Amino acid sequence: MGIIELKSDLHKILDRIENEQLLRTIYDFLKQRKNAQEGQLWKTLTEEQKQEVYLSYEESQDDKNLIDWEFKKNYF
Repeated sequence: MGIIELKSDLHKILDRIENEQLLRTIYDFLKQRKNAQEGQLWKTLTEEQKQEVYLSYEESQDDKNLIDWEFKKNYF
C-alpha cells in the first residue's frame, strides 16, 4: 500500500467517525507525532517499562497470545 492509498483510506475512516473526542484524540496524536523526534518517547521510558515493551513484543510473535480483532471490537 502506497502513500496515496494510505492517505485515501485514512480520509475514508476519518469521514465516518462522528465522535468528536475520538477525532480530537486522533488529531492530537498525529500532530504530536509530526513534531516529535524519532526515539523521543522511548527515551522517556524507565528501564522497567522498556523491558515490558520488549516482553510484549516477544509474546506477540506467538499467535496464541494475540486477541482476535473481532472479539476485541465487540467486547472492549
